[in-house]
Amino acid sequence: MVELTINGSRKELDADTLSDVVGLLGLNGRPVVAELNGEVVAAEKWAKTTVASGMTIELVHFVGGG
Repeated sequence: MVELTINGSRKELDADTLSDVVGLLGLNGRPVVAELNGEVVAAEKWAKTTVASGMTIELVHFVGGG
């Protein structure tokens, strides 16, 4: 378990990588931009990007509608 700040809220997740975090939050398959500790991480690097307690993640996903 890691304790992360995600979009300003503290969350405790059973995640090892940024890809795990995105999946646990139900965002797989959606267009998402991820920022880890102030740096944008390309989607193809999420599976190799490890997360640890204390990290800050910002996730922006696009929602359609009108």
